Amino acid sequence: MKHFKYSVSLMMILALVLVFIGCAKPPEAEQKAAKAAMDAAVTAGADKYAAADLDAAKKVMDAADAQVKDKKYKEAKQGYVDAKAAFEKAAGAVEAGKKAITDEATAAVTAVEETWKGVEAAAKKVEKKMKDKKDAWAADAKAFGENLKAAKEMIAAEPAAAKAKAGELKAVIDKWEAAFKELAAAPAAKAEGKKKAKK
Repeated sequence: MKHFKYSVSLMMILALVLVFIGCAKPPEAEQKAAKAAMDAAVTAGADKYAAADLDAAKKVMDAADAQVKDKKYKEAKQGYVDAKAAFEKAAGAVEAGKKAITDEATAAVTAVEETWKGVEAAAKKVEKKMKDKKDAWAADAKAFGENLKAAKEMIAAEPAAAKAKAGELKAVIDKWEAAFKELAAAPAAKAEGKKKAKK
C-alpha cells in the first residue's frame, strides 16, 4: 500500500510537470498579432501622424520581447495583447493627427503667403536701390512662387511635408525682409552722416 501511495504521488508530480511544461511556451500567436497590428499602424501613417502613440506601443512590445527572452511567457503573452491594443490605438489616432497637421500646414502656408505680399511691397519701395541684388531677388521671387504653389498642393496628401516647406519659405522671407530693411535704412544713414559732417 505504501508503494502504491508513492507511485500515485510520483505520477501526480509527473503530470503537474508535464502540464507546466506544456503551458510554458512562447506566445507566438500573440506576438504575430501584435506585429501585424504594428505593421498596420505604420502603413496607416502612425509614424507621421500619431508618433507618440506608436512609440508607446513599441515600448510595450519591446517589454514583451524582453519577457520572452527571460522565459516569462505568461507576462509576455499579456504584453503582446497590450501591444496589439496600443498599436490599434495608434492606427486609430492617425486621422485626428493628420487633421491637426493639415490645419497647421494650412495656417502656416496661408501666413507665409500673406507675409510674402508685404515682402513684395517692400521690394517695390526699394527697387531702385537693389542694384546688385536685383537678379537674386528675381530668382528667389520666382522660386518662392513655385514652392508656395507646391506647398499648397501638398497640404491634402502630405501635410507634414507642406508644413516643412512653409518653414523653408519663411527662411526666404526673413532673408529678404532683412535685406530690404537694410536697403531702406541706407539713405537715411548716409543723410545722417552728412549732417554730422557739416556740424
